[in-house]
Amino acid sequence: MKRIPSLVFFASLLIIFVTECVSKYSYFYMKFNKVYNALVVNQTRAISCDESLGLCKKCDERCKAKHGPSCISKCDGEVGMLSCTCTYECGPTLPPKRNVCSGGTGMCSGNCPDKCCDTNCAQKYNGGRGFCNSLGNYNLCQCEYPC
Repeated sequence: MKRIPSLVFFASLLIIFVTECVSKYSYFYMKFNKVYNALVVNQTRAISCDESLGLCKKCDERCKAKHGPSCISKCDGEVGMLSCTCTYECGPTLPPKRNVCSGGTGMCSGNCPDKCCDTNCAQKYNGGRGFCNSLGNYNLCQCEYPC
């Protein structure tokens, strides 16, 4: 009978040890994976994004359905609370395209060259830039500004 308590004690210690090892392995795996992903990102100049998809049930299937076949899915976290993370290639977000409108402030001359035209456009149009443009015998001050 003395062996049973010691076996139970040994089994408990083994479970604690294995849990600690798995926890440390997951931690080092995540750190290694982040370093590896950073190296791959730098080599290919691709940008990778991570998205959490909740619990791990059908993680790979949900990840590929949302971000395509080239994405990578993984389950991380504590035992019983594993969460699905999807890593996929994404590009930088582009700023919205701004429309450019044209206008004018009259004529350019010796008294009002390019710098004067640019100043007049900046005063007349918010964010405006100006330049002198010769059309036939006329030297017009043309402006471009965001609209």
